[in-house]
Amino acid sequence: MGFSETFKALSDPVRREILLLLRSGRMPAGEIASHFDLTGATISYHLSQLKKADLIFETRNKNFIYYDINTSVLEEMMLWLSLFQKEEQAKTKPKKERGLSYESI
Repeated sequence: MGFSETFKALSDPVRREILLLLRSGRMPAGEIASHFDLTGATISYHLSQLKKADLIFETRNKNFIYYDINTSVLEEMMLWLSLFQKEEQAKTKPKKERGLSYESI
């Protein structure tokens, strides 16, 4: 999936909260739903959007569906975002640190 799907999935606060819940490890859908005052169908929709963006994995064990966070997608996104931070840091460095001086201007 591309970044547009990832950012779209992350734009919803419920989905971001689901990801925060999954930081502690794999969770069944029912346990995720118990943290929200939403219908099961609404939670299912949010989980499907996170799956569509590859932000979570789904595994089935007997009658239960477990969800786990896909850290590789988040790491890839953070790496991409860090490129902007590096550019911004370079812009804010004094000219001497960037190899520029008033004499070279």
